[in-house]
Amino acid sequence: MPPLSVRPITDEQHREFAADQPWTSFLQTPAWGRVKAEWRRESIGFFDGDALIGAGLVLHRPIPRLERYTLAYLPEGPVIDWSAPDLRTWLDPLAAYLKANGAFGIRMGPPVVTRRWSAEQVKQGLADPAVRRLQELTPSHREPVGARVVSQLTSLGWRSQNQLDGFGLGQPQYNFEIPLVRDGVRLSEDDVLRGMNQLWRRNIKKADKAGVVVTTADGSATPDELTAALARFHTLYVETAHRDHFTPRPLDYFRRMVEAMSDEDPDRIRLFFADHEGDLVASTIMVRVGVHTWYSYGASSTAKREVRGSNAVQWAMIRRALEMGAEVYDLRGITPTLDAEDSHVGLIQFKVGTGGEAVEYVGEWDLPLRRALYSAFDLYMKRRS
Repeated sequence: MPPLSVRPITDEQHREFAADQPWTSFLQTPAWGRVKAEWRRESIGFFDGDALIGAGLVLHRPIPRLERYTLAYLPEGPVIDWSAPDLRTWLDPLAAYLKANGAFGIRMGPPVVTRRWSAEQVKQGLADPAVRRLQELTPSHREPVGARVVSQLTSLGWRSQNQLDGFGLGQPQYNFEIPLVRDGVRLSEDDVLRGMNQLWRRNIKKADKAGVVVTTADGSATPDELTAALARFHTLYVETAHRDHFTPRPLDYFRRMVEAMSDEDPDRIRLFFADHEGDLVASTIMVRVGVHTWYSYGASSTAKREVRGSNAVQWAMIRRALEMGAEVYDLRGITPTLDAEDSHVGLIQFKVGTGGEAVEYVGEWDLPLRRALYSAFDLYMKRRS
């Protein structure tokens, strides 16, 4: 393969390229750069001559007091041919371009799967006190491309940033996903329901019988309607954050998220609301790019948990994903713990009931470009955390 070149592309070029791909993470769309307003963003293209054959959203994070130097971050990207026999062909031009433009290091998260575990395997692991982590189970499927990518990145000097619990400074390494197509056949609602465990099916029925009503809002709403919808979601989200001990994002962040993504594609993002007798009991945000849909953010009330609003709103999102022709419904991050004593185990217990699969990705990797600056930044981030 002749040498590739990397150079800036316009938002329009980036959007058109992403639209032609089987799937692209929403974190690799130009709109996501607008959401992350605290980072400097740029879209870059990989060119074979004049042909655009790869793309990436780069978010630049400067070093404190040395703003001309940045960590160049490509979350769940770049969008290139990760099955290539020699990734140096793609990654060397990327490194050269970013270093020439002030990057002291690169962090990227190849959207490449390494292993999968079925819901049944995960449930068996949860029930076995001798099994403490997902990695101790034999996977239902190993992806050869994923193994090859890990091997090549290691040999090319990239450094794995993956943490033991799967959550590092960036995106999670482990997700829980529901395939909506199996063996080339699109699943029906009944197919998906049959894949769920008895508790999930019972809770969906319980919510319906209790009178839980699910409604939605998206970027097509009037400004006043959208403002009201975002305020409803955010109030419940802040309640959830206080209960579950995490720092909530501000309302303006979600406003930017909805506006930027809706401008790019009217069907890109949608808010869901589960109400019971006038009380909001659960609310979520769903994102779609191509054939992939994501459960992005969620919130639930402390009161009225018995009406199962969270199950109702998840089922509404899954049904919406099926209607849109999605091939995957992605419930996003899990930790790989199967230990009943671990406080994080509830996350995988909730998601495994959907009947999907646990998916391990290659995770995030760093390449130092200016070693002294990279080491200083690495130390700074470790002290912050």
